[in-house]
Amino acid sequence: MAFLGDTGTGSARSIPGVDLGRAVRGAVEAGLLVKGGGHAMAAGLTVERKRLGDLRAYLEGALAEAVDRARSEGALTIDAALTASGATPALVDLVAKAGPYGAGNPEPVFAFPSHRVSYVETFGAGHMRARLTARDGTTLRAVAFRCAEEPLGRALSELRGRTVHVAGSLDLDHWQGEARVTLRLRDVAEAGPDGQA
Repeated sequence: MAFLGDTGTGSARSIPGVDLGRAVRGAVEAGLLVKGGGHAMAAGLTVERKRLGDLRAYLEGALAEAVDRARSEGALTIDAALTASGATPALVDLVAKAGPYGAGNPEPVFAFPSHRVSYVETFGAGHMRARLTARDGTTLRAVAFRCAEEPLGRALSELRGRTVHVAGSLDLDHWQGEARVTLRLRDVAEAGPDGQA
């Protein structure tokens, strides 16, 4: 919020599941803003300095339930399931053509069910790399950044040698003239004895 005299203007970004534009329009209708508008993921507004406290209270009340719900859900949307053999450079190139990716066009997330964590190590500043092996013996390189002390990193370490379901986005690395697919890990869950989570 930037004020010039007694009037301030500002903009805001939201998180998925929280309609910020609707809340700002409600604040306009309630007489708390000089003007304002937006859409689900972003909004802009103009407020008088004397109404700032009232606006803050209004927005906290209007958004609290949606924010709590969005934070508690923490759901990861899976776009497709693959096996290590299906994660090819050609697929990564095809997925890249659907970009650019951002808030309105999220990067696809792929699930890899029932892969064994055949190798895992920590490197750099708390990053982790792993090798996932499918039932047919095909392997897939995986990486997770700044997660060694987070639940994802701890789970990866604890599940070494076990069968897991993982999810993440695919990247293409070039090393010594060879294109290699890497899974950027977002989540991991141990598979049960029957392959279920």
